[in-house]
Amino acid sequence: MANEIWINLPVKDVKRSKEFFSALGFSFNEQHAGHNNACMQSGDKKVTIMLFEQNTFKSFIQTEVADTKTGNEVLFSIGADSREAVDEFAEKVTAAGGVIFSKPAETQGWMYGCAFSDLDGHRWNLLYMDMSKMPKQ
Repeated sequence: MANEIWINLPVKDVKRSKEFFSALGFSFNEQHAGHNNACMQSGDKKVTIMLFEQNTFKSFIQTEVADTKTGNEVLFSIGADSREAVDEFAEKVTAAGGVIFSKPAETQGWMYGCAFSDLDGHRWNLLYMDMSKMPKQ
């Protein structure tokens, strides 16, 4: 069984994407960086998200890159530690040039989150889950 998952994501401009995600608090592993890619890491377990220039990414997948203006293939979800963390993160997204398409709000009485698009139109969700308020089944 695999012990790691590395997510590969196409971007138009690696440098700008790295600046954007750095402004949101993501870290980068320079050991795996190159002129056409960046190695972004998230969370205590260091989930790895490789940002690849679109032509390089296209050479891996041997198909077209999805047009994020007309659809998405995936929604990335990030866990937050509190409602306040969601609000602060949403402010960082806007300041860094991202687009909030779902403002911070409560859902189902126990979740609080927001959703945004990065510079390349990839969609992300930030979510705080108050497990003490989760309905019992």
